[in-house]
Amino acid sequence: MGRAAEMLGATPAFLRAIGEARAVTPLRSEGGHRRYSRYQLKIAARVRELVVQGISVEAACRIVILEDQLDEAQRINEELRRLALHAPAQG
Repeated sequence: MGRAAEMLGATPAFLRAIGEARAVTPLRSEGGHRRYSRYQLKIAARVRELVVQGISVEAACRIVILEDQLDEAQRINEELRRLALHAPAQG
């Protein structure tokens, strides 16, 4: 956790707070240490950007979660459009 916080320019308390808000759920090592993926660090960095702008941690986490859900929905829609364009005509 200390290394992840250092990489983000944040504190371990910040990482605990975004974990409690369920923005990220790091895996645990056998020794109980939190292990963050690159994707989770990207999410944490985005939350930190919003917090620096004056948004509360809880609101920033919710915003980032919604942004992520929107990105995923748009990706799925694009994939479905692509498949529909290449599907044989029914009739």
